[in-house]
Amino acid sequence: MISQADLVLGTIPDPHPSIARSRELLGAAIKLADDLATVNAAAALGAKGGTKTAERGPEYFKRIAAMRKTKAGGRPKRSSSE
Repeated sequence: MISQADLVLGTIPDPHPSIARSRELLGAAIKLADDLATVNAAAALGAKGGTKTAERGPEYFKRIAAMRKTKAGGRPKRSSSE
């Protein structure tokens, strides 16, 4: 749609300054859209790696591991009266 608008504005022989500016902006939008199409979103998100994990620190993971060993993690079991 952006490239079609650019083509339509390009058919005007003596463009008004606002039309010329519109063509400049549409050109920039086309370049941005092409760049976004080439970027792999999963790779960009994966580049964060374990930064959040590292912020939690080793104590957090020791506590989680202990909860797993004693089966203390997760939701509490439903009582039989319900």
